[in-house]
Amino acid sequence: MAVSASYREFVLEQISAVAPATAKSMFGGVGLYARGLFFALMDDDRVYFKVDDSNRGDFEALGMGAFHPYGDERAMGYFEVPEDVLEDTEQLASWVEKALKVASSKPRKKNGR
Repeated sequence: MAVSASYREFVLEQISAVAPATAKSMFGGVGLYARGLFFALMDDDRVYFKVDDSNRGDFEALGMGAFHPYGDERAMGYFEVPEDVLEDTEQLASWVEKALKVASSKPRKKNGR
């Protein structure tokens, strides 16, 4: 799905207040990068952070769900960020740091391997 220019700008501004970030268009959505790590994505004017067992509970406690790019039961390792968190830079800082930690713990692919 598409990401509106205004939403993309808002999210990037909020996250960049916490950690300098860049956005790259990809597959109709937007990938978010900070410290050289792909840690979040935007789709359909929603933002999703990378998760694992260390931070998934934060999302689930607030009733947030996983990103389902294909519209079926297959989910990726990203959960939707609540709007309240996105609008509160102090709280957002903690969530960004956790997502970056998850992203840094995943092995990086080199040369397509």
